[in-house]
Amino acid sequence: MSVLTPNSTVLFIGDSVTDAGRDRSDPTSLGNGYPRQVAQTCSRTRPGDGVRFLNRGISGNRVRDLRARWQEDCLDLTPDVVSILIGINDTWRRYDSGDPTSADDFARDYDHILARTTDALAARLVLVEPFVLPVTAGQHGWREDLDPKLEVVRRLAMEYGATLVPLDGLMAKAAAGQDATELAADGVHPTDEGHAVIARSWLEATTS
Repeated sequence: MSVLTPNSTVLFIGDSVTDAGRDRSDPTSLGNGYPRQVAQTCSRTRPGDGVRFLNRGISGNRVRDLRARWQEDCLDLTPDVVSILIGINDTWRRYDSGDPTSADDFARDYDHILARTTDALAARLVLVEPFVLPVTAGQHGWREDLDPKLEVVRRLAMEYGATLVPLDGLMAKAAAGQDATELAADGVHPTDEGHAVIARSWLEATTS
């Protein structure tokens, strides 16, 4: 069943993958990534639905940062659909800064924001998996940290009846047979083509 209904408000929230260069001074700015592509597709294919899209991604965020700003950047906006893509920085900081986030801490904070959302809103939840497309030798080792966090996202999606976008596998499938940098130059931040894969995956999961 589609999570998009006429005149609904869809909130995209997360880290730089969602942020995608949005104008922080403009609350309607969708940035240059998958949120804008989803909105453009919907305006073209569902022109009469009046669906409103918001972007509250912030580059560098981890799940603990979402928890800290959840009231202002989610609940106060009273969205009808909350789409969350978070987690790659929880893994990345372990390797570039020696500042890990354990799977247990990740689960605690993620569960907290979902519980607050279901308590405060009658919103549909969309959980999008974080991903990495290894483009350096070191990034292959990230799976040790990322895979347990993916299991957390999948488990919470089941527990909360959320729509899951299995993006990690979908991005890997899209990258098969080509240079992964075509989808994410550094293995994390999507190119235009990478954002197109995310947008298609999001729409397929939420409108079927």
